[in-house]
Amino acid sequence: MSKANKTEAAVATKIDEVAEVATTGLDKIKETANSAEEMARKIWLAGLGAYGKGYEEVKGRIETLSTDSNKLFDELVVKGEKLETEGKDKVKQVKDDVLAKTEVESRIEAVRSKLGFGKTDNEAKLEELSAKIEELTAAITKLS
Repeated sequence: MSKANKTEAAVATKIDEVAEVATTGLDKIKETANSAEEMARKIWLAGLGAYGKGYEEVKGRIETLSTDSNKLFDELVVKGEKLETEGKDKVKQVKDDVLAKTEVESRIEAVRSKLGFGKTDNEAKLEELSAKIEELTAAITKLS
């Protein structure tokens, strides 16, 4: 083998080695790129999953709050109706008591006036008696 052939063969071998290294390096780069792409995709999917999970939790809480608030509202309506009934009963009772008391007082006043004990008569009698006492007091003073 001639020196030129040996050099040519050595260069060809070196070129094959460089090509093999380049191919291996290119394969590693493609593998790394694919790995990075897969990792980015997984990160994206994890973000979507987190959003979906959060959405489902919020939706569940809103449904629970809606149900609970409707239940609370219904309970408050029932309580309000009960208090309204109790209040109306109490107002009716007080009204009846006032009417009964007014009726009794008017009857008492009617009996007093029939017997001559009307308030106006009493006041007039008191003024009359006071005037007589003053006259008697003045007369006693003159006599003494």
